[in-house]
Amino acid sequence: MKKTTFLLLLSWLSLFAATAQKNIQIKHQPYLQDMDSSEVTIVWIADQPSVGWVELAPDDGSHFYQQERPRYYDTRNGIKRVDSIHFVTLKNLEPGRAYRYRVYAQEVLQQQSNRVFYGDVAATAVYKQAPLRFVTNNPAKQSLSFLMVNDIHDRSDLLDELLDVSDPATKDLVLFNGDMVSFLNSQDALFDGFMDCATRRFASEVPMYYCRGNHETRGEKAPDFQRYFMPGSDKLYIAFRQGTACFVILDGGEDKPDSDIEYAGINCYDDYRSEQARWLESVLNSDLYRDAPFKLVICHMPPFGDWHGSRELFEKFVPLLNDAKPDLMLSGHLHQKQIHPASAEVHFPVIINSNNDVLEGEIIGNELKIKIKDRSGKQVDEYVVKH
Repeated sequence: MKKTTFLLLLSWLSLFAATAQKNIQIKHQPYLQDMDSSEVTIVWIADQPSVGWVELAPDDGSHFYQQERPRYYDTRNGIKRVDSIHFVTLKNLEPGRAYRYRVYAQEVLQQQSNRVFYGDVAATAVYKQAPLRFVTNNPAKQSLSFLMVNDIHDRSDLLDELLDVSDPATKDLVLFNGDMVSFLNSQDALFDGFMDCATRRFASEVPMYYCRGNHETRGEKAPDFQRYFMPGSDKLYIAFRQGTACFVILDGGEDKPDSDIEYAGINCYDDYRSEQARWLESVLNSDLYRDAPFKLVICHMPPFGDWHGSRELFEKFVPLLNDAKPDLMLSGHLHQKQIHPASAEVHFPVIINSNNDVLEGEIIGNELKIKIKDRSGKQVDEYVVKH
């Protein structure tokens, strides 16, 4: 009896110590992933282990507090996940419709058998400021605008400058084309390096699609990449339709052989690219791709050069793409701007954006126009595709 009382007292003291800590907070603001015409994944980070959920409302002019909004919980296999990294995939949405949302995290102080002790709740604001808002993709949309940056390598200040040049709030989507960090060693590397800037500038309301670069594969937290980006998917390569364009985002993996000393025997990208090629073939033969008037391929590494990764892309992806005739491939990796017209080996043009420029894309009617601007806002190049 005394032992039971002591254990109970110890448990309550532990619980009291936990509640005496600071209140839970949303440490990193929510951002949109995997946006499509009928679904979107929302990711956010709390500063304590917690359960999370999203409240969703149509953007119909009503006040967010007009009625109780439905809750969508961060769950796995029927159980609410206790974590600091949260994501919820909202499904059965309507194409081209505007929605408002709010994210929550409720701290979990302790779990004992069938008892859970909860702490405080943190949430994004909907009262003193407007709720966060997004618009689902719309294949019937007749115009489209986007921007792309790449090879930021932890330079959050540079990203801020480039987003001043090309305002992401006015775009339909933003592409991060790889090497946004140099090494993925910690969560702080992601958010201090670029993601806090991204959520502050656009990513809570404008969808961001992340094409993993070779540097995101490096570091002790590299295996956790998908906990933050595309967590609702089973792959890091995707295809989606927005407006008159189909975007195919490829994951090129690393640039050196898997056996290279730099990788310490942990990489297996040759097999990964072979698996991806089988997926790519099916996508290129799908209605999603075939029915789109414009077809864009996004891949961090271009299929040029004698490095192993580039040769793999050329051998495994280019024959499929040559048959599928995309309008354009957009790449980075080389830290310099290059425009490669279609050739006898690569039957489609490839634009390589530099690490200090922002690439803007706009589709109006039968014309796709690419503009490249430096950090001062000066346009340094242009490329036009007409159908």
